[in-house]
Amino acid sequence: MKIVSMDTFLVPPRWLFLRIRTDEGITGWGEPVVEGRAETVRAAVAELADHLIGEDPLRIEDHWQVLTKGGFYRGGPVLSSAVAGIDQALWDIAGKAAGLPVHQLLGGPVREKVRMYAWIGGDRPAEVAELAATQIEAGFTAVKMNGSAELTAIDTPARTMEVVQRVAAVREAIGDRHDLVVDLHGRASTAMARRLLPLLEPYLPLFVEEAVLPEHSRNPASTSIPLATGERLYSRWDFREVIGNGIAVAQPDVSHAGGISEVRRIASMAETYDVTMAPHCPLGPVSLAASLQLAFAIPNFLIQEQSVGIHYNEGNDVLDYLVDPAPLTFPGGYATRTTLPGLGIEIDEAEVERMARQGHRWRSPLWRHADGSFAEW
Repeated sequence: MKIVSMDTFLVPPRWLFLRIRTDEGITGWGEPVVEGRAETVRAAVAELADHLIGEDPLRIEDHWQVLTKGGFYRGGPVLSSAVAGIDQALWDIAGKAAGLPVHQLLGGPVREKVRMYAWIGGDRPAEVAELAATQIEAGFTAVKMNGSAELTAIDTPARTMEVVQRVAAVREAIGDRHDLVVDLHGRASTAMARRLLPLLEPYLPLFVEEAVLPEHSRNPASTSIPLATGERLYSRWDFREVIGNGIAVAQPDVSHAGGISEVRRIASMAETYDVTMAPHCPLGPVSLAASLQLAFAIPNFLIQEQSVGIHYNEGNDVLDYLVDPAPLTFPGGYATRTTLPGLGIEIDEAEVERMARQGHRWRSPLWRHADGSFAEW
């Protein structure tokens, strides 16, 4: 079997899909994207295609090694995300060629269903208690919220207590039989995190995500709350710097951190430090399907993010590009293990091609503080 073509599709709301076709009629799909830099990743995929056209798609590990190490300049989010989408598509082809879901090729399932959580509140969270209650009523057992809007390096007592009161309201709305994840999105400085996290301890978050920017993770706040990071780390070498430094939850993104191949290795490394996995996935259906294949095979898996209905998905949503949405629906807040081959989904190619004619130019929001200086989004 040989790879005969690689095509990318820029589709709304903010995604990039990759289709790899083979001479035996098997097609694999991947999702190589950096949110807000989709066109840049698309160019990287086109460059990497020079190494793959005419090659055997089943030599997944060899391709991963060549694509990540074959250039003098290595690493970073753009290259790692380009490789990630290619890797997903190659695993999709391998599963379809074998007639097996990818998790069977990774050693077989270790669980029959995967716990999911739902997003609430948006970038500047509001009405979170009502939204949390709605998601619990819809069957989810856990919700995630942004804990704050902009924060200054050491913010006021009033802004600090706004965060605490918002978390308290969600805890009251969902009760203590459901879980709450608080995402600070790297908006807190180390000093601010040390002030804020102890005040959140009474509400027992499942974890706090990106309490500080990943480059500051070497100085974790002293807290009993499990800390999570990883959506902006792109390899096992990046994770080596934080996994042994007190985090409880690793959050690699299968569309950023080198794909299925590398995230599986990150999970194994995390397991040696008693760190669990909650993979990042605010993206589209291919990324989510790849994440779920890993979740069924990873022993130290905790919970999975998904973006159905997330505030970024304006105009188009995750299920719009599927022939059958059933594999990415979550009755009772869980994904059921699929036996469908490859990534376990069927992409609606006609819809992808149609929406690619529309495309998108999504960019990350640019925030500023009251004094006009740059603020972390």
